[in-house]
Amino acid sequence: MLFNSIDFAIFLPIVFVLYWFSAKKDMRYQNILIVLASYFFYGMWDYRFLALIIFSTLVDYTLGRQMAKTDVQSTRKILLWTSIIVNLGFLGFFKYYNFFLDNFVDLFTFFGQPISTRSLNIVLPVGISFYTFQTLSYTIDVYRKNLDPTKDFIAFAAFVSFFPQLVAGPIERATNLLPQFRLERVFEYNKAVDGLRQMLWGLFKKMVIADNAAKFANIIFDNSEAYSGSTLLLGGVFFAFQIYGDFSGYSDIAIGTSRLFGFDLMKNFAFPYFSRDISEFWRRWHISLSTWFRDYLYIPLGGSRGGIWMKVRNTFIIFLVSGFWHGANWTFVVWGALNAIYFLPLLLLNRNRNNLGTVAEGKYWPSFNEFLKILSTFALTVLAWIFFRADSVSHAFGIMSEIFSLSLFKLPSFEDFNKGLFTLFLVAIFILIEWRGRNNEYAIEKLLLYRNKRLRWTFYMLLAMMILVFQGEQQEFIYFQF
Repeated sequence: MLFNSIDFAIFLPIVFVLYWFSAKKDMRYQNILIVLASYFFYGMWDYRFLALIIFSTLVDYTLGRQMAKTDVQSTRKILLWTSIIVNLGFLGFFKYYNFFLDNFVDLFTFFGQPISTRSLNIVLPVGISFYTFQTLSYTIDVYRKNLDPTKDFIAFAAFVSFFPQLVAGPIERATNLLPQFRLERVFEYNKAVDGLRQMLWGLFKKMVIADNAAKFANIIFDNSEAYSGSTLLLGGVFFAFQIYGDFSGYSDIAIGTSRLFGFDLMKNFAFPYFSRDISEFWRRWHISLSTWFRDYLYIPLGGSRGGIWMKVRNTFIIFLVSGFWHGANWTFVVWGALNAIYFLPLLLLNRNRNNLGTVAEGKYWPSFNEFLKILSTFALTVLAWIFFRADSVSHAFGIMSEIFSLSLFKLPSFEDFNKGLFTLFLVAIFILIEWRGRNNEYAIEKLLLYRNKRLRWTFYMLLAMMILVFQGEQQEFIYFQF
């Protein structure tokens, strides 16, 4: 069920009314309703994979309860590794089985020993990478004694399957979200209105920015051999705004929907395209995944505390794993490696934490130096996105070789060029609104909030009108495939 679908427009009000009017007197009934609604929401894609979520829920709930019964470290470690193996085992099978099999065959063929194997027609369960990491955060935190294991199975099932963020995040920590299912929720009008406002902005990002940019990104990438370097670079820019509008738009809708039910999810994007270096970009992009890898992989490996070799090793591990998390294709691995190369000089020169505050804070516009830093960081990000979007590594290098040729200085030209220019105009409006609201949780959180009510509602109606009039062809959210 897509957030930008008629199905969800019907589903959400029904669940909202049942939640606040039929189950409002009992928190347990509210949690049961969330579980049932979440299973229905997920089952709309493929009901067969509900068994996978339920099994993962049962395994991690049981292992957490068992950890509470013993202080023997070896036993606790066995329980933890059981959770890791079961969860990553399912993830590895559904997401990476054919990838490893195909590369195994290619390796033997390369050395002159061709072998015959049979790949499987495996359907990737939607959102498996997200809820797998979410349940793992629970067992790891219980093992570390950062969290007491819950005795309430319904609350835990609701935490694992919570429908707003089930299939594409944010990847919530058990320490943040699980306790909220054990607290009494009272409807707060202002919180609900704020949630609707963030949902509106998320829908604008997805339907107006991402879906329109997707059309031209697809045209250019799918016919890359026919275009000049300037057009291919512009295709990278279109994809940059497609993936940002698509994924951050999903997060906005998820966070806003959660507020309707009295929950607070973590911020997942913090205006990453206004970053002044790659380190800042990664503090602002897909925050829930970046911090997950930092806390559960990077720091346990030693982080940046050791010598140069350890810093280099851990940086490449974290970025390569992050790339591989995104999909079973070498393009994602190269994308991760490229970002590691971007990041390493900052880390080794101790400049990775130079830009912790908001850019041009208290100013209308950035300084010329800040603008150049933002522009150069965005350019590096776009070049990396080309590997992320390309069909193969060779496809990406073909695009890159054309970009770094004299054809870069030709005027861009592609199918429906004038419509593409209009999409860039919409992107420019989007950038200005994001810039205006860069100090907030999301761009329009406080925009016109304290101005004339009529002016504020005119702006909201204008956004809604733009969604209806300028929406692109409906596409699934990009991160559903991960």
